[in-house]
Formats: sequence, structure tokens, C-alpha cells
Amino acid sequence: MDDLVRADTEGPVLTLTLNRPDRRNPLSLEMIEALRARLADTGDAAVVILASTGPAFCAGHDLREMSGRDGDFYEELFAACGRLMMDIHALGAPVVARVQGVATAAGCQLVAACDLAVASADATFATPGVRIGLFCTTPMVEVARAVGRKRAMEMLLTGDPITAEVAAGWGLVNRVVPPEELVEATAALALRIASASPAVLRIGKRAFHANLDLPVADAYDHAAAVMAANAADDDAQEGFAAFLEKRDPTWRGR
Repeated sequence: MDDLVRADTEGPVLTLTLNRPDRRNPLSLEMIEALRARLADTGDAAVVILASTGPAFCAGHDLREMSGRDGDFYEELFAACGRLMMDIHALGAPVVARVQGVATAAGCQLVAACDLAVASADATFATPGVRIGLFCTTPMVEVARAVGRKRAMEMLLTGDPITAEVAAGWGLVNRVVPPEELVEATAALALRIASASPAVLRIGKRAFHANLDLPVADAYDHAAAVMAANAADDDAQEGFAAFLEKRDPTWRGR
């Protein structure tokens, strides 16, 4: 795990780095489990950056590993990949993808599963499985929720890559920066998020994911209940007081 996924902490930000640059950081079963183990042990990190080494962010599943296997292996692989994406959703800390080069198939899925994404201007995104006879059905789950039905279908049916600028316009990434500014820009965004109460970040992220697919009336009921509980929380009361007293808040929640 130490070799496959590196973990580096700087202040309130934990960076998890996929570390198989020679293979374009594929989501092999071993890589998936190593990343899941890291996500299960983020400690007190307020924000997690998901990064990778080398010229590519993630080229998807490892086709060498997949070639010639039986149905049981494929079921295990895709189920594990789905569990990884759900781990990202369930994690209390927001997860920010830092994307350079290509993010294809399950790699594109990984970007879409993250809460936010910062992309280098040279990054590209694709769900090209249709071109090799394997429709990107599991990547579709995250990508369609990020970019919408028509855009997702275009990516899935053609397999053609989109640029970082198009990905930003479609909602797959939040911002695009020059390659030399990628690390600094992602760190700045993470630190900006981390300046808020970690407890409130957890409340907000979990409410966001729980709320999205509810009917509107149910969504309001859910959101109102979460917000009422949040308002009574110590950090909300501290935030109110700090605003009224024109001072910086001192967060208590972890």
C-alpha cells in the first residue's frame, strides 16, 4: 500500500497519490484496495486531495489484469471499484481530484466521484470502453451524474475524449489551470475549504449526497432537519458569535 498509494499530510490537508506512473496509474484490484485502505484512515484531515504521479492521472482499469479472466474476477473487480466510489462519497472530508494528463474510463469515473476537481489545461477525459468492446457502464454511474444525460451519452457512445475546458463547461471539473500551477491551485482550494469547521464540512457533504436524489418535497424536509441540527451545534453558534463580534471563529468540532 505504501508504494501503490502514497499519503502525505500538510496541515489539515491529506494528499493521497496513486503511484504507478509507468502503467498510467491503473485502477487494478490491488490499487483499488490500497486506495480504499488509505481512505479508511484519513485521521483528522479536513480535506483530501486525490492525485497521481507521472504524465497521466488514471487510465482506468488494468487491461493486462483483465484479459482472459473469468466472470468471478470481473464481478469482484467492478464491485470493488463501486465500493471505492462509495467510500469517496461517504468520507466526511471533501475529496478534491488533482488531474493531469488523461483520465479515462474508471479514471474518469474516479474524477467524477470526487467532490471537486482541478484540472491541468492539458488534461483530457474519456469513457472509451465502447471502442474496445466493453461499454463503460460503471463509469457511467458517476459521469452521468456529473455532466448530465445527453453529454454522458455522447462520451459513452463515441468514446471520444473531451478537453479540460469542455470538462469544466460540462461540470466534470471545477476549474482549469496551467500545468505549472496545478499543484499550487489545488492546494489553495483545499486550504480554503479546510478553513471551515471540519465538523460542518462533514455535515454538509453527507447532506449533499443524501439529498440529491430525493423528490423536492422530501429534499426540503431532509435539508431542514439537517440544518436545524447544524444550527444548534457548537460550531454554528461559534460562527454566529464570531460574525456578530467581527472576529475570526475558533472551531471546536472535529
